[in-house]
Amino acid sequence: MAAGEDGCLIRLRMSAHDAHYGGGLVDGARILGLFGDVATELLIRHDGDEGLFVAYDLVEFKAPVRAGDYIEARGRITRTGATSRTMEFEAYKVIGARPDLSPSAADVLEEPVLVVRARGTCVVPRASQRGPAALHEKPRGDRPVVSER
Repeated sequence: MAAGEDGCLIRLRMSAHDAHYGGGLVDGARILGLFGDVATELLIRHDGDEGLFVAYDLVEFKAPVRAGDYIEARGRITRTGATSRTMEFEAYKVIGARPDLSPSAADVLEEPVLVVRARGTCVVPRASQRGPAALHEKPRGDRPVVSER
C-alpha cells in the first residue's frame, strides 16, 4: 500500500515509554492508535471533518515492535458510503533498534517489515461532510460578517 493522493503516511520512533512488555516490546494497541491518527487525517482530507472510528473488522499482528524501532503507518480509504468510510491500514518497521550492539544502535532495513495490518470503518455524519471542494476554500476569518434582515 503506497501513501499518496488517496492515502496518507506517518512515521515515528517507538520510545522506551511505548514499551509495555519485557525486552522493550511495544503493545500492539500503540500501533492501532497510529492507525486512528491516519484515519483522522484521511477523513479530514476526504470530508473536512475528523469523523468517528466505529470498528475494526480485521487486525493482524505480523511481527514484533520494540522500543527504538521506526514505524510507518499507512492507510487509505477503500470504500465510501453515504456516511461510512472503509479503510485499510498497514504498519511497517523501517528502522530496527539493535540493543544487542549498543543501547543506541539501529539499522535501516533494506526491506520494510510488515508488523500490523488492519481494516476498519469510520463514520462522518452527513451534516459534518464538507466534501473536497470545501476543503480548498480560504478561511473567512478576516472578512466582515454581513447579516441579512
